[in-house]
Formats: sequence, C-alpha cells, structure tokens
Amino acid sequence: MEREHWGSKLGLILAMAGNAVGLGNFLRFPTQAADNGGGAFMIPYMIAMLVVAIPLMWTEWAMGRYGGAKGHGTTPAIFQLLWRNPVAKYIGSLGLFVPFVVLCYYIYIESWTLGYSFFSLFGMLPHPDPNLPQDQFLKPFSQFLSDYIRPSFTAYLFFLLTVAFNAYILYRGVKGGIEKFAKLAMPTLFILALILMVRVILIETPHGTAVEGLDFLWHPDFSQLSNPKVWLAAAGQVFFTLSLGFGAIITYASYIKKDEDIVASGLSAASLNELAEVILGGSIAIPAAVAFFGVMNAKEVAGSGAFNLAFVSLPAIFSNLPGGDVIGFFWFFLLFFAGATSSVAICMPVVAFLQDEFGFSRKLAVTVTVIFTFLVAQIPIFMPKALDEMDFWAGTFFVVLFALLEVVVFFWFFGGKRAWEEINRGSLFRVPRVYYFIMKYLTPVVLFIILATWTVTTLPKVLVSGDVEAWVARFVMIFILSLQMFLVYLADRRRKNYEG
Repeated sequence: MEREHWGSKLGLILAMAGNAVGLGNFLRFPTQAADNGGGAFMIPYMIAMLVVAIPLMWTEWAMGRYGGAKGHGTTPAIFQLLWRNPVAKYIGSLGLFVPFVVLCYYIYIESWTLGYSFFSLFGMLPHPDPNLPQDQFLKPFSQFLSDYIRPSFTAYLFFLLTVAFNAYILYRGVKGGIEKFAKLAMPTLFILALILMVRVILIETPHGTAVEGLDFLWHPDFSQLSNPKVWLAAAGQVFFTLSLGFGAIITYASYIKKDEDIVASGLSAASLNELAEVILGGSIAIPAAVAFFGVMNAKEVAGSGAFNLAFVSLPAIFSNLPGGDVIGFFWFFLLFFAGATSSVAICMPVVAFLQDEFGFSRKLAVTVTVIFTFLVAQIPIFMPKALDEMDFWAGTFFVVLFALLEVVVFFWFFGGKRAWEEINRGSLFRVPRVYYFIMKYLTPVVLFIILATWTVTTLPKVLVSGDVEAWVARFVMIFILSLQMFLVYLADRRRKNYEG
C-alpha cells in the first residue's frame, strides 16, 4: 500500500507549525519569561534555540524523511533502519509511548478551551464586581474552573466533542484531513491572536496599562543570567515549544517526498512557531494581567500556573472589558485551535505505526487509536493527580531522554557523515558546517545535562511523593509501554515472515 504524501509545501509547513504551536506558546512562555529575568531570559532562550532546538528539529525531519522513503513513519522501525541492533526497535518504542500518553491528558485539557469558548460566547462565565479585592474578584472564576473539571457533565460532553473533532480530521488522512485543517486553523489562529494582541495593548485601567505589562515582561534583569535555573528553564522552553522528542515531527516528515528540502521547510515551520510564541504569546496574557491587576499583583498571577492564568485570571480580566464575552471567546477559541493542531499531530505516530507495520487501513488505525485514547483518558479525567504524574514522565522526563537517544542513534550509530548528508539532501542551501559539530557533540551534551539535572533535583521528589492516583498512573503507563513493545515485537516478526 502506497504511503500518503503532503499535497503542498505550504500545507506541510503549516501542519508542522501547527504541531509546534500549542497551549504552551500562549501560556507557558510568558510565565517562564516573567519568572526568569524578563528580557534577559531571551539570551539563554536564543542560545538554546541555536544549540538544542534547531539541531533537534533538523534531526527529526531527516529521520522521518529517511524512514518514509523506506515505508516507515514511526521510530521503532526507523531506529532499526538507522542502527542494526535488536534493541533499537524497543528503544524506538518510546516514540509511540510519549505521544500517546501525552495525548490522553492533553486532549482533555484541550476540551476545556472548547467548553470555555462556548461559555464566553454566551455570557455564562462569572461577572463579579471589579471593585472587590483581587482574591475575592478571582474566586468565582477559580470555583467555576474547579466545578467544571471535577469533571462535570458539561466538561465530559465537550471532551467527547473534542475527541470526535480530532478523530474526524484523522479519518480524512494526511492530505485531506490534517493538511486542510492546518491551512484553515493556522491562519485563523494567527488572526485571532493578532486581534487579541491589539485589543490587549489598548487596555488602560487605574491599575496600569498593557504597555507597562510589556515593559514588565521584557525588562531585562541581567543579574538572573548567573542563575543556572534560568538557563535550564530557557532550554526546557525551546525544547517543548517545537514539540521535540514527541515523535510527531518524525511521523509528519515521513510523508515528505524523498528528495524534498527539509532545511528551509524546517526553518519556516520553526519561524512561524516563534512568531506565535514570542511576539503574539508574549503580548496577551501577562500585559493584560499587569494592566488590570498592576505590576506587583501580576507577578503573583504569572506565578500561579498556566491553568490559572488561562482559565481564571484572563477570563476575569475580559469580563470587565467592553465586549469582554466576545474577547473571551476569541481567547479560548485561539487556545482550542492551538491545542487541536498539536493533538492531531501527537496522535499520528500510533496511527502511522498501525498502518505501516500491521497494514491497517487508515480508518481502522484511527478507530483503534481513538478508542484506546478515550479509555486511558478516563484516568486523568477522574484522577487529577494522575494527570500531573503522566505529564512528568511522558511529557517531561521521557521527552528529553528520547530526544537524546534520537541524536545519539542518528549521529553516532547511523554515522555523523551519513546523517549530515541526509539532512542536506535536496536542500536549497546547506546547513552551516558548524552545525555538524553542534549536532554531534554539543546538542547531546546539553540534553544530557538537562536530563541529569532533572534526575537529581526532581526525580527523587516525584518517586517518594506518589499517592494512590499517582501509582495508578504509573501502573497504566508501564502497561502501555509494555503493550507497545509487544506490538513492536509482533511487527518485527510480521516483517521477517513477509520478507521470508
């Protein structure tokens, strides 16, 4: 069965950018910048972009295109192609484990944005007296969120709608579903973000202005550059902002034609993501908080976490603006589109695995993936602490570990020269030669430092603090990883029998 291909280069770039542009662009980035030196944060951020994110991005694009040319779009088979070792395919199974587990809780959070966009549009969110003290003013929104995600019947309904929406796009295939959605969603996302940015910048209250908020966010505190925590935060942010280590880029790239340029296309997709994150994401949430609550209180808002910023503080702010319900609708619909482009992408590795390795039809592969996603998603839905556990292991720790393994397999086991030529094959311009040494030596060292730091500082706390819900999540994740490794084994036996 012939594999699908992207219909156009523009569709490919928009789909890849959609994979990268997610909730973190508009929520995680501004809070990270505000907490880590403001404008000074951009110095380690840009350095990490050059030595970690861009090299990893080209690595994943090249691995995907290489595997796709040989009929494989997921890392178990691609790792085995690159490294002729029996263990390679099982290491590669992390490229199925990470995106699937992340999908199972990410799609639930994504559904919150769809529900809140509905509530905002019809004026169903709280409208407290703005003269109340800040904690009393925010309390109704905090209570509304708590009641909503308990979960409520309404929350579960929007979860089902979100799952159905993702399934519909996937049923339509790469060209007819994902690419068409990206061509609609990405321009819409940027238009909504631009509208919100302009409206936020015009906010002026007795507490402050949005321009003061921009100054607060981007005012450089250079003393923070001597703090290792800031450099670690910057490296982590650029890593996650491009959705590296999830396996989704590799799968998307496997649908590229074998000699298509990945150097320029990769940079184009990364540039769109950075535009969404740095320019648009940095100009909405924190400036709005400063304008409404003042600089000192905005620091507390920024440190309260992404969920509180998105679902408590900003709805409260919008509720007191002219046309605030419509503005709130724009905000949450923006987040929904950002979430949907990412959830579709991280669903694809499992879908592609079932198609490529077991010969499933697209519809059957999507159906099986959606059913299992729905079943596992019940755990983070009804066990909130399980969500945090799954996010740490699949969404943080194993993401960095898997990215490190990708670089090592591609540049050391496959071979540095072969990897370098694979990246540059068919490109309009070659990657500067210095990147050969960055990719082979510097990038894996930096990834190892990040992983080692998290292992020493965070891992012991996670292991000893687990309650019943956390242990349930761990058991389920072990079961998922074991099942996927068993499927990898069956796929390998199937391939050998077919070749024999």
